[in-house]
Amino acid sequence: MNKQIIQTNEAPKAIGTYSQAVRVSSGDTVYLSGQIGLDAVTMQMVNGTEAEIQQVFLNLTAVATASGGSLNDIVKLNIYLIDMDNFAKVNEIMASYFSQPYPARAAVGVNTLPRGAQVEMDAVMVIQK
Repeated sequence: MNKQIIQTNEAPKAIGTYSQAVRVSSGDTVYLSGQIGLDAVTMQMVNGTEAEIQQVFLNLTAVATASGGSLNDIVKLNIYLIDMDNFAKVNEIMASYFSQPYPARAAVGVNTLPRGAQVEMDAVMVIQK
């Protein structure tokens, strides 16, 4: 298996034992690590749930771009929410970043996330050759 580690300064640095993304095999499948609402420059959480959701999509965009793709190449998106009442807000904001056909998706309520985040998302991307 050919494995390429993806790293960009346009998204927050890893705050644990993980890579921002990993491209495998023939280079067309990329696994994007979970992103929270960290600002890549300050490495501080942005303020407010809506701002966090926006920042997560910006961070995913940065990692996707560094991997040679875009959000349009995401085939699976996983969303983790501290408060499932924010699900509608995620859908609303997601609509400004994605167009149909949308990726497969899961949304899961969780008890806690790193750095006190309200939302985290990870993704699988398949880059078309």
